[in-house]
Amino acid sequence: MKLWKKILIVLMILAVAGIIAVFGVNKYVIASTEDQILCSVETRDNQISKETLDKLREKDADCVLVLGAAVRKDGSPSYMLKDRLDVGILLYKKGIAPKLLLSGDHGQVRYDEVNAMKTYALEAGVPIDDIFLDHAGFSTYESVYRAKDIFQVEKAIIVTQGYHQPRALYGCDKMGIQAWGAAADQVRYRGQHMRDLREIAARDKDFVKWMLKPEPTYLGEAVPISGSGIKSQD
Repeated sequence: MKLWKKILIVLMILAVAGIIAVFGVNKYVIASTEDQILCSVETRDNQISKETLDKLREKDADCVLVLGAAVRKDGSPSYMLKDRLDVGILLYKKGIAPKLLLSGDHGQVRYDEVNAMKTYALEAGVPIDDIFLDHAGFSTYESVYRAKDIFQVEKAIIVTQGYHQPRALYGCDKMGIQAWGAAADQVRYRGQHMRDLREIAARDKDFVKWMLKPEPTYLGEAVPISGSGIKSQD
């Protein structure tokens, strides 16, 4: 067999192996966390069943962890972030957990997810002491790492959209946080097809990161979730 044919065969084998690995890891992350997603909460009509509430409440979580998403130029939450906040605030008010941990990107003066989330929560009637802000939640990986390392979270209810839940819950498992998901899908969001495709690569990336566990961009002094959230705020 000619050399170029051997090289082509090897490249094809490697390509197939790579595809199998990518989709295999993706499937593993989803399958390993599917039992932890306890519900998809519809909040626009403010309805949630007693059975679901009891199921969540029995977990005795330290906090409801709301993962950040984009904010608009005027500083208001995007639709996806608003839906996450509505679910997180509803669960807090129903007594599912005593604290809200709002984690997002505040890496620039002109872009601030966490204070937009804080303002929304305050306007919804959440006491300021019960709101914790993670200003350096630049990614799902960093939000989860810092939830354990900085805020000393042991048990959490994770609020994000359903497509994002497996990666967040997988990270919690690897960081030693007992976590359960409440999906915040209120509509089919624009661009969701591309978002689903990108999430496959993101799951694979975080799978590797959780094997290596590099430190996040910022660490720092502990702010225990059991205390007051004011210390974590601006």
